[in-house]
Amino acid sequence: MKIDYLELPAIDFAAMKAFYGAAFGWSFEDWGPEYTAFSDAGLEGGFRKTDAAPPRGGALVILYADDLDAAEKAVIEAGGKIIEQHEFPGGRRFQFTDPTGNELAVWTRS
Repeated sequence: MKIDYLELPAIDFAAMKAFYGAAFGWSFEDWGPEYTAFSDAGLEGGFRKTDAAPPRGGALVILYADDLDAAEKAVIEAGGKIIEQHEFPGGRRFQFTDPTGNELAVWTRS
């Protein structure tokens, strides 16, 4: 079995589309008022409508970037909040929250 699809909760679809479109260039297709699919992310997925931010500490989605500094700048400019940055043997990464409060990370090789 392989991971086939990724689904994230979203309080505000417009804010999520604006953020992920600006920060990472993802594109979107609405499937009614409760669901928006995304593509151009390396893995297909979607945002499902929710009324509350997710709790911190669940599974962590990690994106890869050739230029970590440019990715961090794009996340900040799109309205994301950087919550952690660190180096590890072989690379660096930062973690951020999106407009709904989902926590994701971006890493690169050093």
